[in-house]
Amino acid sequence: MNNPLVSIQIVVHNGQSYVRDCLRRVYAQTYPTLEVVVLDNASTDATCEIIQKEFPQATLNVHGKNVGMWLGQDYLLSRTKGKYVLALSADVVLDKDFITRAIPVMESDARIGALQSKMYQWDGGAERTTTTLDTCGFALTRSRKVVNIGHGQADAPQYARQRELFAAEGAAPLFRREALEDIRIEGRIADPDYFWYGDDLDMGWRMHLFGWKQIYAPNVVAWHDRSTTKGAAHSFGDVLKRVAVRRRIPLQKRRWDWSNVRFTIIKNDYILNILGDMPWILAREVGVFFYTLLVEPKVFLECGRFLRLLPRMWHRRQLVMAKATVPPREMGKWFRQSSHVPAN
Repeated sequence: MNNPLVSIQIVVHNGQSYVRDCLRRVYAQTYPTLEVVVLDNASTDATCEIIQKEFPQATLNVHGKNVGMWLGQDYLLSRTKGKYVLALSADVVLDKDFITRAIPVMESDARIGALQSKMYQWDGGAERTTTTLDTCGFALTRSRKVVNIGHGQADAPQYARQRELFAAEGAAPLFRREALEDIRIEGRIADPDYFWYGDDLDMGWRMHLFGWKQIYAPNVVAWHDRSTTKGAAHSFGDVLKRVAVRRRIPLQKRRWDWSNVRFTIIKNDYILNILGDMPWILAREVGVFFYTLLVEPKVFLECGRFLRLLPRMWHRRQLVMAKATVPPREMGKWFRQSSHVPAN
């Protein structure tokens, strides 16, 4: 089999607890044709020292400012040349056959733009991998609730079949470089007004609109130490636990989460589909409003920035819609899929 070059691009900020295990698994890959580049996003811990001392074969770039995951990935794209690009966060460890199993899937269809692995939860450290699912990709409901498929669930047969899905999640997606170049808006793969939250969904939705397929491949496996919640809420007790966890997330990050998800809908959703699903969307937004008002009222400090950026987002919407090739009816089908299994 032909072994096209794969660029493994790692973006890290203050990742001394993760980067050693991450890179060990990268260099344990059974795939023969790799280049590995790392962007240190202005770390203030020992991340750079670990990479330079223990992994001198990796090409290390150091940025003087924390530009976030996806602007960092775009920065590295100009410094790599692989046909495929693994956009890797340092808090992910890969199965040794991750690339070996992923490339035949990508090579099977030239319109596959991204591959989503079966990702389990990882609690940090080489021996603390689990069999609890972290994500099998993104789904959206009719209310436009973003769902990490399988998150917090035990692995089960419904997660064992390869399928097309709405969008790949951003911890370790494997991209076709051609698809990344195709989704550029204003010269960038990611929105420069996003930071760490929502950019992966925004890119995946745009990739879908532009006619690229995204595939969930269950035999491609990784583990992710997610810094937010590690389970879905199924009871009132779960909700209380998630509230406590969210309060440990810095306020600024919660604000970005709130605004960036809504910016993503504004830029990528067809008006026809929004109107068709308006009862579900309004019901969710009312629920989110009262939850935020009662539990996280300071998140509404984001409203000023949201309104200030709204004209810019509307302009980018026009650019996205000018390139969109998948019609509203076809996109609308994805919002009616089950959020608990990878979508057909």
